[in-house]
Amino acid sequence: MSSGRLNFKLEAVATGSRARAGTFRTLHNEVKTPLFMPVGTQATVKAQTFDTLLDSGSQILLANTYHLLLRPGPEVFKSFGGIHKFTGWEKSFLTDSGGFQIFSLPHARNMKEEGAEFRSYVDGKVHLLSPETSIGTQIAIGSDIMMVLDQCIPSTADKATAQAALEITYRWAKRSLAARGESPQSMFGIVQGALFPDLRKQSADGLTQLPFDGFAIGGLAVGEEKQQREDMCEIAAAMLPEDRPRYLMGVGTPLDLLEAVHRGVDMFDCIIPNKVAQFGTAFTSRGLLQLRRSVYKFSEEKLDATCKCPVCAKYSRGYLHHLTKTQEPLGWTLLGQHNIAFYHQMMREIRQSILEDSFLAYYHDRRQVLQIEDMDNPAKPPKAGKERRSRSLGDYEIHLHSQGFANIRQISSGEIMHLRRPPMEEAKALYIDQSALTARLQLKPGEKPEDLEPLVIWDLGLGAGANAMAAIQCYETEAAKGPVRGLKVISFENDLDSIRLALTHKNRFEYLRHSGPDAVLARGQWESRQFPGLSWELHVGDFWEKAAQASAKPDIIYYDFFSQKTNGDCWALESFQKLFAHCNPKKSAQLFTYCSSTTARVAMLNAGFYVAVGEGTGSKKDTIIALSPGFPEPCPYPLIEKDWLDRWSRSTKKFPDGLSEAERAEIEKRIIGHPQFGR
Repeated sequence: MSSGRLNFKLEAVATGSRARAGTFRTLHNEVKTPLFMPVGTQATVKAQTFDTLLDSGSQILLANTYHLLLRPGPEVFKSFGGIHKFTGWEKSFLTDSGGFQIFSLPHARNMKEEGAEFRSYVDGKVHLLSPETSIGTQIAIGSDIMMVLDQCIPSTADKATAQAALEITYRWAKRSLAARGESPQSMFGIVQGALFPDLRKQSADGLTQLPFDGFAIGGLAVGEEKQQREDMCEIAAAMLPEDRPRYLMGVGTPLDLLEAVHRGVDMFDCIIPNKVAQFGTAFTSRGLLQLRRSVYKFSEEKLDATCKCPVCAKYSRGYLHHLTKTQEPLGWTLLGQHNIAFYHQMMREIRQSILEDSFLAYYHDRRQVLQIEDMDNPAKPPKAGKERRSRSLGDYEIHLHSQGFANIRQISSGEIMHLRRPPMEEAKALYIDQSALTARLQLKPGEKPEDLEPLVIWDLGLGAGANAMAAIQCYETEAAKGPVRGLKVISFENDLDSIRLALTHKNRFEYLRHSGPDAVLARGQWESRQFPGLSWELHVGDFWEKAAQASAKPDIIYYDFFSQKTNGDCWALESFQKLFAHCNPKKSAQLFTYCSSTTARVAMLNAGFYVAVGEGTGSKKDTIIALSPGFPEPCPYPLIEKDWLDRWSRSTKKFPDGLSEAERAEIEKRIIGHPQFGR
């Protein structure tokens, strides 16, 4: 069967699978599917030449309309007669619409029905990216396949958001088709709908009634779990016509591609093969190789004995290890060339297995290899006492939990940071989710980031950085979707050995694989280049002396000092009184902590905070949330009520030790008269 401007021909479907093999014809070459498209955002694949891309087997390169609109601009492409003459690439180009980049802008973007207004990162000028300007730019670029402008949202969005996005995507799809006019370039529609099958069907039903030459599955690989992506990919692919190419946008690893082909997808793009090459990672027939590892230092073996690419024919693992360790650009170039060739070779093998109707056997065999690391030199956890990097520093040591994750233990007290759950999991549950950070970063209708003060988090007790990094990752995730309110994280710590130790073991503390921690330790501050609204500052020393040096008062406080037993001063009445004085009297601050003790609640109430019940930790039924006055009504958290006050009044352990009778009487008077209990 064949149809569309691409004259797509479905040649075979594998038995026991939805895997397809086909061909189509662009304005420049015949394309065999399934296929992978290297990402050349700025009309170039980083660290690669067009000759290496051609030799590797590339059939189509992906370029990005948003970036090429800003630089060099449509007039340059018109002058040259299109991107092919401009670059010298003789095969096909597919251009993304620019929609994902627009919706990823953290600032200076205004969405409306007409399109998206944004401020150029090149010269600061304001542009409108509408379906008409996007397609007009793609026509000027002269790509073989154009993508409609769509509204990108996270895959985990709620149903109302997903509904609105697919509806505006449909309206923009019709406008994109009209804007194409008589251009011979092909155009793909993009199916949206997040993780809702009924919305995916609604989107697909509408778009497939329009004369598109192919269809893309959008809105995946942006937040969902692997199994969710695979399930939704299969559902969405089955909704698309058999006589058009199917394109899964932004995916993925070799295993991701294999799984998606099995579910009926024909085309893929992703930065992964070239991006990981920059850091010394290679995909091979014997699993994933990390060329940084010293096991390769003296290796004369070729990178992959079964690979026919020029890199594997000429260079040893020892040399590639050297280039990686010295961060020579040639290492990125060679490993990128190999990885791209590996992707293309895998797609050719998949295609051949489909044509021979042996895909299912190929699938079951390859999926085992693609999900493991080097089969010949597997990395093993070092034996106790044999690890080259010390597992202790100062008063801290790495503690390996029985469930397989690592955390930091203070040797002198025996206390373990994030004892019950992996550090980032606990940080997210106790601090990020409870403080509703995601929602608080989002803009209300009519708000602009530049008109709002940044949200300020005080991170009291930096420790190994999990709470601060959880907040930073939350911001980056939200900012990648669209404009958000700025965020300033202010951390306090009197002993940096815990995070320094964790930083030397990033294989165990992967959340520290980020530019922020090293920078903030070196300079005391860090500002994100990718997301200009995000910053982090660090104050080293006693918090009660350093608090006044903070650049802003807190909106949110993550109170994560060691326990009352180890660090009693931080849980004393006087400490919470000082902290209360640092809060902005004009707006409420919220404090979140893992503690659940009665004396801590007493201290907070005595200082003037309102006290609410927080999430339990597994070992504790609940934790504490404290709020300074001025919070919205009704209170967003479950305040403790008079029944707690009654129980406390009958308790034999009502006060911290060491208080006089007069001090106890004064505290009891304040708590009984606290406005929280008169509400």
